[in-house]
Amino acid sequence: MKQLIIYNPWAGHGYAGKNLAEIEAYMDQIGLPYEIQQTKHQGHGIELTQEADFSQYAGIIAAGGDGTLFEVINGYYRNPSPTKLPIGVLPVGTGNAFVRDMNLHHHDWKPALDVIKAGVTQKFDVGHFITEGETWYFLNILGLGIVADIGATAIKMKSLGNISYTLGSLYHILKLKPYQVKLEIDGQILERENIFVEISNTRYTANFLMAPAAKTDDGLLDVTILSPKGRVGLMQSFPKIITGEHIHMKEVETFQASHIRVETNIPKILTPDGELMASTPIEVNCLKQAIDVFWE
Repeated sequence: MKQLIIYNPWAGHGYAGKNLAEIEAYMDQIGLPYEIQQTKHQGHGIELTQEADFSQYAGIIAAGGDGTLFEVINGYYRNPSPTKLPIGVLPVGTGNAFVRDMNLHHHDWKPALDVIKAGVTQKFDVGHFITEGETWYFLNILGLGIVADIGATAIKMKSLGNISYTLGSLYHILKLKPYQVKLEIDGQILERENIFVEISNTRYTANFLMAPAAKTDDGLLDVTILSPKGRVGLMQSFPKIITGEHIHMKEVETFQASHIRVETNIPKILTPDGELMASTPIEVNCLKQAIDVFWE
């Protein structure tokens, strides 16, 4: 049976659209049956996945960046079909943090297609969260605070690729403003002055090794919180987030939990899988091994 590919031609600042013919040629070359449905506007990936007849396909593939994957996973859970398909990722976007756990990078679409062709899957946890009365899902991360502010700035510089996240980080470190946060982590209550909260299912956020201990099938989400640190000190320690050494800083706390609730003294925008939406308070749960993913 064929794969249904939800394809964002605008991903990667147009990279995906420019390379579609080459991608189709490679799928024909390796004998991978497919059907492509292109997204036309933000949120269209949710609609296309939600309305698809899952019984007609072998899998659902998100072709784009992490935002496309976010749309596909949310359309997946809104689809009424009793058939539950594996999902896959074709990294042709600006940020493809999800595939980095597979030792792939953005635009590594050939090896990603080889993985899909091989048909091997792994069970993956799924993050489930409720905000502003609505239910959403994520496979990669959910962040707030400076990490969301960085995402907002990075979107404006998407043409620069992953370096846009680095530049956005430096900008927001310079204009840092802490806020108050109350977290419930599997029943444990924490109150902190805070810079960011990151809830991770996978290890990477953009090109940052945010949660080096994260596992995608253990039924737990990894929570990283950063208390205030001087701008100079934060700038000096910034490279540690790229390597994962930041978890040893005294201002950083890490936890693992299946249920998390976050409240802040002022509403903070959320960034699930690189998207920007809604705001705190939020309630987050980990759905253990809830979906099959084509994985090497």
